[in-house]
Amino acid sequence: QVQLVESGGGSVQAGGSLRLSCAASGYTDSSYYMGWFRQEPQKAREAIAFIDSDGNTEYVSFVKGRFTISRDNAGNTLYLQMNSLKPEDTAMYYCAADPHSSILPWRNRGYRHWGQGTQVTVSS
Repeated sequence: QVQLVESGGGSVQAGGSLRLSCAASGYTDSSYYMGWFRQEPQKAREAIAFIDSDGNTEYVSFVKGRFTISRDNAGNTLYLQMNSLKPEDTAMYYCAADPHSSILPWRNRGYRHWGQGTQVTVSS
């Protein structure tokens, strides 16, 4: 049973940085497709970053250039480095993982495994 646990969230002032981690237990490796999502109160959860089995990455436009998704060589830990944070980045952040590719665009694909989320609050 794969379990994902996020950490690294917290409160930061605008312009600051945070690094989120997503630790995977159970069977995961670098072949897994993984993503970061965020959800603001009363809004739908949205995909913001994605990494495929070859290490290729994708970002939603409003985080591109500020956020970086990566993972360790073993594929057990996923990261999201967040720089130049803005108050509108305030949200609950989730990681997700799936062993299979998808025909859907990365922002619309599904995932089998989800973490419980970590809160990020950015003050102005």
